[in-house]
Amino acid sequence: MILTPVFVILLIVVFILVWLFTNTIDKRKWLSFLISIILTPIVYFYIFYPLLNIFSSYHHEKYFDAEAWKEKPAYRFEMSNEITRQQMFKGKTKSEVQAILGESEWYGWDDSIKANSPEKWNYNMGFKPGAFNLTQECLELEFKNNKVVSVKQYQLETKFEDTP
Repeated sequence: MILTPVFVILLIVVFILVWLFTNTIDKRKWLSFLISIILTPIVYFYIFYPLLNIFSSYHHEKYFDAEAWKEKPAYRFEMSNEITRQQMFKGKTKSEVQAILGESEWYGWDDSIKANSPEKWNYNMGFKPGAFNLTQECLELEFKNNKVVSVKQYQLETKFEDTP
């Protein structure tokens, strides 16, 4: 486990809350302190941390790995920030992109031709974890003269059909 400042601060906050709660049960400070020391990791890892993950949009980030991109499409969003921030595929040809990312999953809409254009490749990156997340992360690569000119990430809202 890596001890980061945020982790230490959150652990201290949980300890204080647990200690205040145990003080309401028993007024002996040494007993409250002992119970708080024992309960703090349990409360943090089994109550506080799961709730934090459910209601926040934080997600882990990973370096881009072409093999993981193809084998685990549900976790592509973890590599998305590196792809878009560094514009990794800018200047690459269609064949180079296809070798790294695989076949595009769909073509993007182009208003100039009023149709889906083979010059806009889109990839599904899955859903970011969270309780109320209904948006699917997508990656679009736009080509001009067989080279990538832009890489952008966007969200696509998922709509569930009503079944009778």
